Formats: sequence, structure tokens, C-alpha cells
Amino acid sequence: MKLHRFGPTVAIAMAASLTLAACGDDAPTTSSNEGSDEGSEEGGETLSGDVLGSGASSQEAAMTAWIAGYQGTQPEVTVQYNSVGSGAGRENLIAGASDFIGSDAYLDEEEREAVTDTCGDGGAMHVPVYISPVAVAYNLPGVDGLQLSPDTLAQIMNQDITTWDDAAIAEDNPDAELPDTEITVVHRSDDSGTTENFMEYLTAAAPDSWPHEPSDAWPVPAEAAAQNTGVIQVINDNEGTIGYADASVVTGQSAAIGVGEEFVTFSPEAAANVVDASEPADTGVEGDMALELARDTTESGTYPIVLVSYHIACTSYDDPERANLVKDFLSYVVSEEGQQAASDAAGSAPISEDTRTSALELIDTIQGG
Repeated sequence: MKLHRFGPTVAIAMAASLTLAACGDDAPTTSSNEGSDEGSEEGGETLSGDVLGSGASSQEAAMTAWIAGYQGTQPEVTVQYNSVGSGAGRENLIAGASDFIGSDAYLDEEEREAVTDTCGDGGAMHVPVYISPVAVAYNLPGVDGLQLSPDTLAQIMNQDITTWDDAAIAEDNPDAELPDTEITVVHRSDDSGTTENFMEYLTAAAPDSWPHEPSDAWPVPAEAAAQNTGVIQVINDNEGTIGYADASVVTGQSAAIGVGEEFVTFSPEAAANVVDASEPADTGVEGDMALELARDTTESGTYPIVLVSYHIACTSYDDPERANLVKDFLSYVVSEEGQQAASDAAGSAPISEDTRTSALELIDTIQGG
């Protein structure tokens, strides 16, 4: 189960990837966990070393805040994160090229089996650290407050509806003046957990209109862009476009989504309501926190297109110091301070107190040596 932290992997070497890093100075301090019941088992100990992560671009803004906050508690620790997408992050964990990863989808059965070569027989654990809506962004001047029912949205994304004045869109928006502009769908070009979460919603909420199985690769040929920020840039720059992205990067128009008898705009609170209604997934790891999200909910006030982004770490590391560093950083991320930092930076919904307690208990089981 050796972790080859500098092993070959295309994703880590990508020149286009974003590297976020916090580098310590020479002044030792105690961890912010001191005096808190949220701290890791290090109990305020000053640590040193480096931690390498990679994965979901949806966590980009939150990760910047987490790294900056953690630097203040552990200035002798350097944390680096390569924002290369969830799929590439999972490949990196399996290859032993990252100490932990961010992913908008939990490891599938094949990946859970493969990761035991790096993480040992116990495999990897999923810790939910980031709850965020996936926004349906669009660019249609003069049409604010667009409303889309699940079937209409699915038909647009499947390119069965191709112009903005289509009868189905008009039915959802009886008071709007819709142009005859052609619709251009924009999707992620890279393997993406955001894509997989969005497709899971379409499959659950509009099964008659969306014939594709959920995947981290988009199945319908259309306009493509890398990462969440790339999708939004294409949408903002081109009229008639529509796509999906983590809500933290959306700067223009976004649609309200049909839920039961109402249309709901995205918000952290509405996204968190869906998480509360969801069930745990069976990953074979005791206490694991992967979730089967309630995508087809009709509960009032819920926004059903949501991603829960995880930090995925080994249950066991060969190096005890490596294990302690990962435990300490993850404990900061799920702490009240860490979650508030992410909320302030990315507009995400902080995890609940019950989720925090379970997360800290799970993180504390990480073994080293």
C-alpha cells in the first residue's frame, strides 16, 4: 500500500491545472485546534511537512480559503492542491500520486477495489466537506428569471429542444418574451464530478426525457470547455448558451428549476435541504459518509441539482507522519472555522453539527505505519 507521491500521472503534470499552496514561515505556533473540541487527535501540536491533494475544480474557491486558514494554524505545513477535476483526482489517488483528493462523486466499485493497492485493504474513506448547488447558467438578454421544469431542461440538454422560443420553454415561462435564438449547450470537456452530479439529477428527475446513464463524461456532442470556470466563461461570452457549473463560479443569469408545483432558485440552504433527505451509500468502509442524494425530491424549498463534494483519503498510510498531516488538515476543513471560511469564499452550505461530529470520528480512524 505504498503511496508513490511523485509517481507518473498525466493529471498532476497538466500545465493548465491550478496549484494552490500554503507555505509556512519559521515561526512555530500551535494549531487552532487547541482549546477546541473540533480538533484532530494531535491536540494542538505544531506539525511540519507537506500535503499534496488534487481533484475537483468545484472546490477551488473553498480550497483557497481552507489552505489560507490552515496556514494560520499550522505555518510549518505546506498544502498543495491541483485543481484538475474529480475524475483525474480519483486516478491520482489510485496511482498513489496524491495524499488526498477532492471529488464530486464517490469512488465506484471498480475504483474502490483499485485504490486498495495504494491505501491497503481498508481502502479509502469519503468525508463530505463541500455542499453546493449546481447552477443551470444561461445567457439570454432580456429574459431574466428563466424557469425550467425537469423534462424541459433534460430535452434542452439532450438537444431535443433547439430554440429558445420552443413551446415547452414558453409553457414554463408564460410571461416571458422568448426569442427564436438557437440554443447552444455548453458542457465540461474534462471528466467531471459536476457533470456526473448533473446527469444523476436528469436521470432521476426526467427519466423519460434523458436517455443517458450518469457518467463523469458528457454524452451529447455540444460546445465544451474545461473546468467550471471555463464553462461559465463560454456562457457569459455567447448569447443563446446554457450549461451547468458549480454555483460558486456563476456570475450571470441562472434558471429556477421545477420542484413539485414550484420553481426554486439555487441557494446553499435549498441545497442543504436535499442532503438532509439523502441516504448513506454502501461503500464497504465502516462509518463512511458517501451519500445517495435524493435527486427526485418534490419537497418544497429544495434545490435538487446539488453536489456533495468529498475529500477522499486513505484509511491507512505507510508513514505515520503523513497520516497525521492528512488527519489534521481534514479536521480543519470540517471544523466550524473551516466550513465558515468555505461558505464565505464560495457560498457553499456549511455541514451540519451532526455531520461534523461523524466526520471527525471518521477522520480520527486514519491509521499510519
